Amino acid sequence: MRKGEQTRQEIIRKAAPIFNQKGYDGAALSDLMRATGLEKGGIYRHFASKEELAAEAFDYAWRETLEARIHDLDSIANSVDRLKQLVVNFVERRGIIPGGCPLLNTAIDTDDGNSVLRERARSALGGWRDYVVSIIRTGIRAREIRPRTDAKKLATLIISSLEGAIMVYRLERDEEPLRAVRAHLDNYLETEVRARSK
Repeated sequence: MRKGEQTRQEIIRKAAPIFNQKGYDGAALSDLMRATGLEKGGIYRHFASKEELAAEAFDYAWRETLEARIHDLDSIANSVDRLKQLVVNFVERRGIIPGGCPLLNTAIDTDDGNSVLRERARSALGGWRDYVVSIIRTGIRAREIRPRTDAKKLATLIISSLEGAIMVYRLERDEEPLRAVRAHLDNYLETEVRARSK
């Protein structure tokens, strides 16, 4: 990797927590300069705008977060057990990027504003949901998951439950919502999703 590209990647890595914690409008250029040790010109030598840097920082933060959430799932043979481990990973491996879930933060931050970041968040959600749907469909084909299960609805239920629990946890600074959602999804996946052997 060339030095210029290394510097660019380092700026993205250092900017990601700032945007994730403060949002697009709240992340001041002075915050970015302090974190990177670069002057305004040094930052804008690598990025055409703050928006471009924010989009790249979101992509980085989301990649890191998603990697933690799907860590080692491919080593689990049964699809229901893989979904259950996804829930565990979500609850246990949060805080990869300071400030909480980049998807939730960016979705809220850009609800009525920045269309570029909003589209990045929508794309990230779509990719994550597609990943969960693929686990579910694999489980249906392998007869591990009940055949009438709607893969997209189940994926949306899992993601919405987890992201909602993160929101309540962040507001109340209490881990109980995370534990409750984890227990509920674990039970739901066992009793309503796992195929019963005859």
